[in-house]
Amino acid sequence: MQARRTQLASCPRTLLAGVAVVVALALAGPAAPAHGSPLDGNGVWIWYVSQSGGSAEKIAKKANKHNVDTVLVKSSDAGNYWSQFSPGLVQRLHQGGLDVCAWQFVYGKDPRPEARKGAQAVENGADCLVIDAESHYEGKYKAAHRYIDELRDHVGKDYPVALASFPYVDYHPSFPYSVFLGKGGAQFNVPQMYWKTIGTSVRRVYSHTYEVNAPYDRPIFPLGQTYLNPSRKQVVKFRKLGRKYDAGGVSWWSWQETHGHEWRWIGKKLNNDTGQASASQASAAAGYPVVGAGDRGDLVVWTQQLLEAHDHSVEIDGTYGDEMVEAVRAFQAATGLAPTGAVDDATWRELLTREPEPVNWSRRGSPAGASAPDSASLEALRFELPLTPGRP
Repeated sequence: MQARRTQLASCPRTLLAGVAVVVALALAGPAAPAHGSPLDGNGVWIWYVSQSGGSAEKIAKKANKHNVDTVLVKSSDAGNYWSQFSPGLVQRLHQGGLDVCAWQFVYGKDPRPEARKGAQAVENGADCLVIDAESHYEGKYKAAHRYIDELRDHVGKDYPVALASFPYVDYHPSFPYSVFLGKGGAQFNVPQMYWKTIGTSVRRVYSHTYEVNAPYDRPIFPLGQTYLNPSRKQVVKFRKLGRKYDAGGVSWWSWQETHGHEWRWIGKKLNNDTGQASASQASAAAGYPVVGAGDRGDLVVWTQQLLEAHDHSVEIDGTYGDEMVEAVRAFQAATGLAPTGAVDDATWRELLTREPEPVNWSRRGSPAGASAPDSASLEALRFELPLTPGRP
């Protein structure tokens, strides 16, 4: 896919729990191969268990009937733990052959208590934890780092964590994707690709989302929609494109808004459905956004961290100014690329041969003692998804 210019803003305390997770995964059946995570396969999100069958037994029965591998159940909102995500629920769902991930909605006002509530779900047996962070976290780099640091202190550095947030990174220049998806953060990216809500096509939601998320170099597990009555053609196409983009799995919002015919669409085996994507299919996901002079936002922050990792020092402020143009030119010349000063496909690929130099905005020693880059003050260009606190 030819990269296009993308518009940017211009202005272990749980060792026993970890053992329980390993045992649960072993009992759940053959390991899903694609990316080796509980998010592999077909998943459905649950907001309220009481409105999604009401019991673990009923949930497992329906899930098995419709080829659902994973259920993602809400476990907390801000600092409030939801009693529905209990060890008993998880155990019964595991006995029904399901992987069980917890998801929590976070706001950033009290990040450490929020992280501890996430860790509580892990202690209660969750196979993975999904962070639903949205508009409340825009600009909150310090809070994001405090959340991640606290969470990892509790669950360990290798426990599977995913971020579920806005799909269009370029619309949200102040959102700290570089923290949530950076070193020590989430290993998996679950963008909310609700094509019908956004008002676009299934194909376009894939191309836009994958392009602007590609620089963060995390496996993407598309989150689609069964609410708002999408057509059969759209649901099936979402699944097929997930395979072509080499997604290890897709999931659906939400159980309580999925009706009879939609269950058939998400669960029916696709033609030649092996669960694997070929190399030629995976090539559909190739392509990065072009970032250049005058751009501002978290993609610029990420680029600056990558330049630092390659020993091309720049101020990490989220602004693509003259200093950064020269640093990119120097990096390109040193790696045999045309010194254009703009970050294109080839430049992204060279930059991503190293891990970005992390910046912990919550500690002293961050750039100039700042708690966020300058770009953290930028407003969202647009909210492609409606703001609905407490749900993805």
